[in-house]
Amino acid sequence: MTIPFEEKELEVVSQTPATPFRAAIDIFNYPVTPAEAYGLVYKKAPVWQMSGLDGRFFTTKAYPDNVARAFVFDGSGFNNAENGGGPDMFGIEWEYVPMVGGSIVKPGEPLLKDANEWKDKLTRPDMSKWDWEGSAEASKEYLDTTSWVNVWFLNGWFERLISFMDFENAAVAIIDEDQQDAVKEMMEWLTDIYIELADYHIKYFPQINGFYIHDDWGAQKETFFSPVTAREILVPSIKRFVSYLHGKGYPVELHSCGNNEKQIENFIEMGFDSWTPMSRINDTQMLYDKYGDKIILGVASDPLPEGASDDEACELARNYVARFCKPDAPSVLNGDSAGLLGNAAFRKELYVQSRIAYNS
Repeated sequence: MTIPFEEKELEVVSQTPATPFRAAIDIFNYPVTPAEAYGLVYKKAPVWQMSGLDGRFFTTKAYPDNVARAFVFDGSGFNNAENGGGPDMFGIEWEYVPMVGGSIVKPGEPLLKDANEWKDKLTRPDMSKWDWEGSAEASKEYLDTTSWVNVWFLNGWFERLISFMDFENAAVAIIDEDQQDAVKEMMEWLTDIYIELADYHIKYFPQINGFYIHDDWGAQKETFFSPVTAREILVPSIKRFVSYLHGKGYPVELHSCGNNEKQIENFIEMGFDSWTPMSRINDTQMLYDKYGDKIILGVASDPLPEGASDDEACELARNYVARFCKPDAPSVLNGDSAGLLGNAAFRKELYVQSRIAYNS
């Protein structure tokens, strides 16, 4: 599917609000909605270079983890700073920390000190008791959008293990031969629960377009565990979950913070459609060159020097498009480069040149 570029598209029909991180951004007269364009990226038929501006996250108050993590984004009007924290779906208590704007499990009192305890101490949540219908009603307007709607899916597999055991114990458990079998069983059990959770989202929020799975696997300098360990302990369960969502017709994006360059082949093996690495600690351009035909990557632009002219901004946009906007290997503008979109010259040139590159 190709949609040739027309000059009339450059009509500015609205603007996004300015933020502390970037200026207001012009919204053009797109030939299709951002939701449609995002969907076409996953079908290897991109229309223009997408960015986070074209999507919207959805995290329902009905899911206890979103409240516990102070990460509710729906139509309920929930105030995360004032009301975030409390028990997640397994009864683990989270505490809101104003300084970081999110919640953490109080360290030093883990539910599990050994992964072999999990069958005695963990109980499957009863999701039928959660207020799905109320959330669906409250979120009608929030979900009535032309943007691509991703369910931000907390928490993942290794992160869930951390919440049960604290980080140090979790890191040991996945490499301890006496605990590994228990961890693998737990991951399969969690996957069954996550599939049920996905089904509730699909049933009550038919407006959603995809899933955005959150599981951080790395720190600033290195991944938490080897690719071999991940392949043995985590990959099979997560792959089953991603495959299930694909079977329901949903693209699946991975959110995994940290230095995870070494894990990208596992991300591909698990079937994730896309991943936006943290560009400050991952070489997104190198990853695109090696793996851009296998997974859609959020690729960061080279920086624009302070005080750069409009001509320099346009040249930067053209260079980015020439390297990273290939129809058979589409990319997404990395969120770390979102500030560039506040530069009107860069924004316009990126749009025009990517429209031409993707539709020639």
